[in-house]
Amino acid sequence: MESIEIGLWVTGGLLLLVVTGMRVAFAAALAGLVGLIWIFWAKFGYDPNRFGKALTVAVKTAGQVPHSKVASHTLSLIPTFILIGYLAYYAGLTRALFEAAKRWIAWVPGGLAVSTVFATAGFAAVSGASVATSAVFARIAIPEMLSAGYNKRFAAGVVAAGGTLASLIPPSAILVIYAIIVEQDVGKLLLAGFIPGAFSAVVYGMLIVGIAVVFKSVGPPVTGFTWKQRFAALPGAIPIVAVILIIICFVYNPFGDKAWGTPTEGGAIGAFIVFCFALFHGMRWAEFKSALLETAKLTAMIFSIIWGVLIYVRFLGFADLPGAFSDWITSLEMSPMLILICILLAYAVLGMFMDAIGMLLLTLPVVYPAVMALNGGEAVSAADSAFGMSGPMCAIWFGILVVKMAEFCLITPPIGLNCFVVAGVRPDLSVQDVFRGVTPFFIADGVTIALLVAFPGIVLYLPSLAG
Repeated sequence: MESIEIGLWVTGGLLLLVVTGMRVAFAAALAGLVGLIWIFWAKFGYDPNRFGKALTVAVKTAGQVPHSKVASHTLSLIPTFILIGYLAYYAGLTRALFEAAKRWIAWVPGGLAVSTVFATAGFAAVSGASVATSAVFARIAIPEMLSAGYNKRFAAGVVAAGGTLASLIPPSAILVIYAIIVEQDVGKLLLAGFIPGAFSAVVYGMLIVGIAVVFKSVGPPVTGFTWKQRFAALPGAIPIVAVILIIICFVYNPFGDKAWGTPTEGGAIGAFIVFCFALFHGMRWAEFKSALLETAKLTAMIFSIIWGVLIYVRFLGFADLPGAFSDWITSLEMSPMLILICILLAYAVLGMFMDAIGMLLLTLPVVYPAVMALNGGEAVSAADSAFGMSGPMCAIWFGILVVKMAEFCLITPPIGLNCFVVAGVRPDLSVQDVFRGVTPFFIADGVTIALLVAFPGIVLYLPSLAG
């Protein structure tokens, strides 16, 4: 049997394991190990006496992957970004953000819901975990909306959809993982996430206002705040602004000089600033311990997925499946843009059955080379490319698109994780209620993705300034 055939059989087995409920980390590691054994034994001609040798080589090959690939300075971004989010929660920044947004925006139709979206966007700028964002605002925003007379399904849908913004707005753990997998500049990818993330929040806000205007009982406006009360709420958002500016300056210095440092250093300093603010606002040892433990748990989960999937990726390299898939994609008699759209639609379907990080880790080693080949290769110039952008810029653009698709998958049934989190935090809401409430946001995400595809400049403007 040819190595590519082995790759297809093992990949099929992996998808079967995932669909039947096995965790992505364990399914990928098991499939990768079995695939490596199969590949090496095939090279030995399936000699029964040499099966032990094939097993030994496969185990050694798989065993080297976790340390060699994860012992990366870049990956230290992930725990620092996650820690910022949990410290911000214990510092009371989430409540302060929501209160400021409410006082300034709640007067428009659906104003509390729009305030929730912009507050989640602000919290996303110091977090990076969509699940945590949804859980936090399910406790803060939903009670406020229900007391103001909002439809409970609509309120739940707003929180679940708003939580997805943490996947795109830096600091984003998923963007860091994408950069590591495809070996691209982390700083430029983080920079590229700002405008699309803010754009997504604006589209959500416009959708909410439109729904509230048409269905007046869904989200009534809230009035009565004086200008003094509005300005009094702004200081609570200062730490958020400070962290955003620090991350920008450590990725790309807007003042025209060299960046102040690396994104990792920016994340560490951002965490320290939020930590000091949390202490100032009375954070105690128990809360600090909880923040550290939650950070450690989420980091361990993400790293476990990375370890398992990288073993599978090592097998893919031996099977040469990425190269074969790229050759097949480029041989299709279809326009590159149509093929790209089909790939994005495939992500939408796959995301119904897998979590975002696992989905990207499993697919990118095969899909990314194919997309780059469609554009003309890693080193292609903008003038000679299919999508009108150079190879490095295409990598950034495609990264934002797939991360936006990962956001979309966080609210699609039956595995939409954010919807389960909101339902878990609010016992008065069923998962079905949340899925129904989040349905209008499918339209908003579809519009956003279409505009990002049609107008790449939305994504590439800031990275182009960084050179």
